[in-house]
Amino acid sequence: MVLLLPVYIGHLMWRGLKTPAYWQRWAERFGNYPEFKPAEKTHNSIWIHAVSVGEVQASLPVIRKLKEDYPDYQMLVTTTTPTGSRRVREILDQDVQHVYVPYDLGFIVNRFLEHFKPKLAMIMETEIWPNIFHACQQRSIPLILANARMSEGSAKGYRRFPRFIHQVLSWCSKIAVQSRQDMDRLIAIGADENKLIITGSVKIDVKVPASLIEQGEALRREWGSERTIWLAASTHEGEESVILDVFDTIHQLDPHLLLVLVPRHPERFAKVAAYCKKRGKQVVMRSEHIPCDASTDVYIGDSMGELQLFYAASDIAFVGGSLIPHGGQNMLEPAALGKPIVFGPSTFNFSEISRQLLDGGAAMQVRDAGELASVMEQLLRDANLRTSIGDNGLKMVEKNRGATGRLMDIVHGLME
Repeated sequence: MVLLLPVYIGHLMWRGLKTPAYWQRWAERFGNYPEFKPAEKTHNSIWIHAVSVGEVQASLPVIRKLKEDYPDYQMLVTTTTPTGSRRVREILDQDVQHVYVPYDLGFIVNRFLEHFKPKLAMIMETEIWPNIFHACQQRSIPLILANARMSEGSAKGYRRFPRFIHQVLSWCSKIAVQSRQDMDRLIAIGADENKLIITGSVKIDVKVPASLIEQGEALRREWGSERTIWLAASTHEGEESVILDVFDTIHQLDPHLLLVLVPRHPERFAKVAAYCKKRGKQVVMRSEHIPCDASTDVYIGDSMGELQLFYAASDIAFVGGSLIPHGGQNMLEPAALGKPIVFGPSTFNFSEISRQLLDGGAAMQVRDAGELASVMEQLLRDANLRTSIGDNGLKMVEKNRGATGRLMDIVHGLME
């Protein structure tokens, strides 16, 4: 790991070419925190790590419950990406301490733990870092791998190092998994069955504030109350061309259709906007604060932290990362807002959730551009079908809530 240090530095510099924020706050990644007061000699913080925006969003119910149950503890939230960092500051601001997670090198990790002295560590999703896990075990800091999932592809990779993975996972105090399928795969790669607990996905517990609904209605009026709004959310390289091909097809059916396009990665905002213009589309970008009139074909959501707002203002939601072999993005956000959901064939990152949505009639899955066009035509023609699928999504979300409570039961046991 030490020998890979030049690779880490090179990675930061390369990412900074597209996202300059990667060139900032390097000291934190190497375990130096001059702006943050060290902890006292006794443990007085609870550490939650959430890699990026999606994990930060998912961790919100957990963080709020931790603050409620342990008011005397400082909440420390770490992220890996600048976009995740920005989201923490936007939502939690003064409620938590926030730094970048340290690189997984023994001396750096020890410096981090010595500075903040966490009583408990919680790693969101399946982030497996040997030195962090080992350092927590050596310092008797209980560590929870929370909201864990394991795709077949990831499990196949881990099975190449069975003895190593078994040892690393043995340093976890508990592993809270999303489903029985995830549990079986983790056991297969070496996890101790006695440490695994099925809690479900905490992403289902994210509450939709009433203010979001009101803001969505206001944005919808800005876009045009008479227009049908198709949101293509969290799209990746290679998906926008398919989306625009389908838009060209169905636009003949509904000439007033507005496509709201939200690329997954901020560094692609300008590129996607330029591509849409090249395809002859009238484009408005969120950041330009220009009115969206009847001539606008595509609205680019080039802002951070507003995806839920865009879902709230839309009629139909396509969830990206699924037309390419990426594994999909979070489908629960549109489901919690009662929106009809469409996604592609690649959903291994959300296999259990996508299955539940499909089984409950809360989503429609397509294999390619042809099927996407067909499904979109069906949804555009039938408002009752849109309402029915959206209602099924709300029912599915309500039925499966409770993961945060089950995770907190684990926390209480370890804290005691």
